[in-house]
Amino acid sequence: MALSWLKGKFNEVSTNLKNETTKIRNKDFLEGVIAGCTLVAYADGVVKPEEKQKMMGFLQTSEVLSVFDTENVIKLFEKFSAQFEFDPAIGEANALQAVSKVKKKEGEARLLVRVCCAIGASDGDFDNAERKTVSKICSELGLNPADFDL
Repeated sequence: MALSWLKGKFNEVSTNLKNETTKIRNKDFLEGVIAGCTLVAYADGVVKPEEKQKMMGFLQTSEVLSVFDTENVIKLFEKFSAQFEFDPAIGEANALQAVSKVKKKEGEARLLVRVCCAIGASDGDFDNAERKTVSKICSELGLNPADFDL
C-alpha cells in the first residue's frame, strides 16, 4: 500500500518536472509563435476571431506547446497586441525580436513560419499584407520566403 502510494507520488512529481522542463526549454518558441501570430494578425489592420482561434488550436494540439496554460498564452498575445495598439512600429520591433530567438533552431523557425502562414489563411484570404509580414518573419529568421510559397 505505502509502496503503491510512493510510486504514484514519484510518477506525479516526475510528470510535473518533465512538464516544467518542457516549458522552460520551449518558452522562446512559444513567445516566437505568439509574436509571429500577432504580427500576421495585425498585418491587415484587423485582428479577426478566426486568427485567434487558429493560433489557440495550434497551441493546444502542439505536443511541444500544449504544456503551457491557455491563460498565460492569452496574456502573452494581449501583451504583444497592446504594444501594436500603442505604436505599430514598436509592436513590430518587439514581436520580431521575440521571433528572432528561434533563429538558430531551424526546425522551430520553419514551424513558426508555417503557423504564421496558417494564421494568415485562417480567414480564407492570405492577403498581400499578411504575405509580406510572413516574408519579413522569414528574413528575420534567415529563411527563404520562397520555401513557403511567399
